Amino acid sequence: MSIFGLGVPELLLILFVLLLFFGKEKLPGLANSIGRSFHDLKKGFEEGTKMDSTSSEEGTKDGKKK
Repeated sequence: MSIFGLGVPELLLILFVLLLFFGKEKLPGLANSIGRSFHDLKKGFEEGTKMDSTSSEEGTKDGKKK
């Protein structure tokens, strides 16, 4: 199993270090906020590409490019 080129021992070491820094009480909240951030980032990229495709369609409606 390899995630981002990291094996199981490396992932366990990272998890252990995070547990030491943040403690077992704050770790779920940290993971939740990171997940929300990734979701918002993905949503922003999707909206940006949607706006780009809409503006390029508007520029070619009359057969001319802007």
